[in-house]
Amino acid sequence: MKNIFIFLAICIFHFNTANAQTEKMESVFIYQFVSKYIEWPATDKSGDFIIGILGSSPIESELNTMAASKTVGSQKIVVKKYASVGEMGKCHVIYVPSSKKGSLGEVKGKIGGNSTLIVSSCDGGAKAGSAINFVTVDGKLKFELNKANAKSQKLNVADALSQLAILVN
Repeated sequence: MKNIFIFLAICIFHFNTANAQTEKMESVFIYQFVSKYIEWPATDKSGDFIIGILGSSPIESELNTMAASKTVGSQKIVVKKYASVGEMGKCHVIYVPSSKKGSLGEVKGKIGGNSTLIVSSCDGGAKAGSAINFVTVDGKLKFELNKANAKSQKLNVADALSQLAILVN
């Protein structure tokens, strides 16, 4: 019986560590996307660089840590949390976790013509409206890229990013 409890404790620790590692990697990926591979229109290159998070997600802590020491060009990174789509303000990036997958269409409608990169972490996210969607393939974190969704938000995606991504139409 004691061995079962030890085994369960190890599994829970491994699962929590793996999840924490995933959020850290996703935040690193997001920073790389916005600082090297995606270009916003000139009108969006002043003021703070806003990264929004829809709902609750452990990635918030990782993004705040990153924002404390990084910039996008000359723009200071500010992370904002939105409890609902209705609360969303203008932002450069909106992260939609798997718990909010059903909100992707509403998010796309809310951002309208703003140049906002929609990043999700949910099954089918790139087909449902996000430009970038994190997926796990063979135990490794990868990302899907839907260039049409990025283009519809007036964002230019570097060809180099396309070569690293799983392309989705």
